[in-house]
Amino acid sequence: MPETALNSLGFAKPPGETRVVVAMSGGVDSSVVAAMLAREGYDVVGVTLQLYDHGAALAKKGACCAGRDIHDARRVAEEMGFPHYVLDYENIFQETVIDEFADAYLAGSTPVPCIRCNERVKFKDLLATAKDLGADCMATGHYIQRLMGANGPELHRAADFDRDQSYFLFSTTPEQLSYLRFPLGHLKSKAETRALAAEFGLSVADKPDSQDICFVPNGSYADVIEKLRPGAAEPGDIVDLEGNVLGQHKGVIRYTVGQRRGLGIGGGDPLYVIRLDADKRQVVVGPPEALTTRSVRLKEVNWLGDTAFDTAPEGGWEVAVKVRSTRPPIPARLIPTGPDTARVDLLGPEAGVSPGQACVFYAAQGSRVLGGGWIISA
Repeated sequence: MPETALNSLGFAKPPGETRVVVAMSGGVDSSVVAAMLAREGYDVVGVTLQLYDHGAALAKKGACCAGRDIHDARRVAEEMGFPHYVLDYENIFQETVIDEFADAYLAGSTPVPCIRCNERVKFKDLLATAKDLGADCMATGHYIQRLMGANGPELHRAADFDRDQSYFLFSTTPEQLSYLRFPLGHLKSKAETRALAAEFGLSVADKPDSQDICFVPNGSYADVIEKLRPGAAEPGDIVDLEGNVLGQHKGVIRYTVGQRRGLGIGGGDPLYVIRLDADKRQVVVGPPEALTTRSVRLKEVNWLGDTAFDTAPEGGWEVAVKVRSTRPPIPARLIPTGPDTARVDLLGPEAGVSPGQACVFYAAQGSRVLGGGWIISA
């Protein structure tokens, strides 16, 4: 009896017998994924997460998962003829993402809540819900590729490096990767995605991309932190590297490592925020060369290599790393220091490495994502 050919999602059965839950944010990317799979004949179920209070969200443009976006996702489902559900994940989102975001900022770190949302909400609770719905897999609109390798599915950067979202997905586990699908990862540009949306006749074809973190209006982190943690914006000293007081600030939560503008201490050579000392309520500033580092310590390392993390060769793994989402990967050595801790030695100096950010590992050559960890210190 001849083998059944694999469908586009990798299953040996017809699309109509393959159920796929699509995580729909209401934006053009996830809408195109859902429409594409529905057009191919898959048994599509759209799911949108309600992550925070609609009353506050409705007044805010450019956010994901707000009331407007839920309406847009539902409309796409109606246009393409598949069922759509809205799940109330407000409590989970508050406990696992927003609270940690606030506490990390208060501690002087610069957190990346989108990574925690993928890790703790979308690829955990939503993925479990997809399995409860009897889905064979879950698809998202992320720009990243899932390619089959010699040892199973691998995570790779998107074909369009300008849209690549691998930095935000480094904590995806092998088990999750076996269940996830990313149908847009091979596209060469966002223009292709919008062209598909227009081809499918979707009402969101021209919808602008979201720019902000979904629960942070107008990119003002400090305003959100003050609302979540009253009294957080306590004033303190701006000091140089020797501890000399140069001025006053209105709360460490209003500053980030690497910041130059808005310090209010004009005159002399340019000064940058080098670190934040939340315990002393100090913003420490210095010259640009004080921002550079060649060594970074990590916690909560997620490793996606083919061999065990603790079997690194002498001198560590040869990798490329990104220490910020907007930076290109740079050569480094990854040296395990425990089951899920590591030190990364950069082959060249890097500026503005901040605790709370992620350090993501890539193969030294090629596009494969090898995992990552959270920066403790530089």
